[in-house]
Amino acid sequence: MKILLTTDWWTQAVNGVVRSVTLLRRELLAQGHDVRVLTLSPTSHSYIQGDIYYLGSLSAQRVYPGARLRVAAWSRCLTALAQWSPDIIHSQCEFSTFLPAWQLARRCHCPLVHTYHTVYEDYTHYIIPNQWCGRLAVREFSRLVLDRCDAVIAPTGKVTGLLAKYDLHTPVYTVPTGIDLGAFCPPAPGTRPALRQALGLPQDRTVLVSIGRLAAEKNHSQLLELLAGQPADTRPLLVFVGDGPHRAHLEQETAQRGLTDTVRFVGMVPPDQVTGWYQAGDAFVSASQSETQGLTYFEALACGLPVLVRADPCLDGVVEQGVNGWQWTDEATFRQALDALQSMDQAGRDALEAGALATAGRFSAQHFARQVLDVYQEALRRRCEKMPAAAGL
Repeated sequence: MKILLTTDWWTQAVNGVVRSVTLLRRELLAQGHDVRVLTLSPTSHSYIQGDIYYLGSLSAQRVYPGARLRVAAWSRCLTALAQWSPDIIHSQCEFSTFLPAWQLARRCHCPLVHTYHTVYEDYTHYIIPNQWCGRLAVREFSRLVLDRCDAVIAPTGKVTGLLAKYDLHTPVYTVPTGIDLGAFCPPAPGTRPALRQALGLPQDRTVLVSIGRLAAEKNHSQLLELLAGQPADTRPLLVFVGDGPHRAHLEQETAQRGLTDTVRFVGMVPPDQVTGWYQAGDAFVSASQSETQGLTYFEALACGLPVLVRADPCLDGVVEQGVNGWQWTDEATFRQALDALQSMDQAGRDALEAGALATAGRFSAQHFARQVLDVYQEALRRRCEKMPAAAGL
């Protein structure tokens, strides 16, 4: 099958969309499909590099950090893709690359599938200060985009439920994004002390690891507030791995709360070093409620790391209390979970690791790709059923 993936974000960025698309591309190629990618160029010039087609774009940094906007209405990239004539187009973003995806689908008479990665209601503060107006605009915009597709993929039931409120006419399928279980694994027995030493982490202190972009919608400030409320003698070390537009604010807040000896900002690390930070921690921690799925949660679980995360519908059926981690709702439940973690003996920690690994096993990259292919086949079947009816008019 000839499959075109379209995305505004590609490997120059580090986020959940990029991880999802690159993983899907890899798995589809492994199964023998012909896969090409349409994305945005880091410059105003369009070009083709192997099977990746880059559309000229300009920086939209003022709208959202790292964002870019397409400048070319049509280009030789799109002409070449139209001549290639994909069997199916799978778009991953609603903005710059969606219109070319829709135009190509119409020109090639093929289904357009779309993955709704982002709950934009949590991001409207970047452009619309009024929350009510922002949510109304998101609903109308999302419906405008998604009703032009043949199928929509939602990464979790949380997103499926949200889209149900948008009154879409397009069928929605819940397909959790997979993770590369080969890239994330628990540390070998007895190696954690050496790993912590190499990373400059203390051996005798609980280490909470937060990995991902430092952005306002991720609610990292609440983690600092919760840490400040813990007794000083049992307060864990919080390590932020990643960077983003909110880092300077978080560093300032850390100093104001007197947590400079409790919070460490590592910054961006090479992808091949991320697993080591998971493996060195005692728990993965997050206060975000803006996730559609939260791939870092699954990466942590695949490393055998229990998770200590803010309760969220996207984690229903994933994070089980005391089995592979804890979901907390406020300071009291956070403290209870942290106390449970810190008071566990080795047998309890081993059980948590086993629970984490069992959960991660349900989200393999191979299973993810098979589910996506099922959606493709259903979209193709529905398109074929419509064609005879259209021909008879």
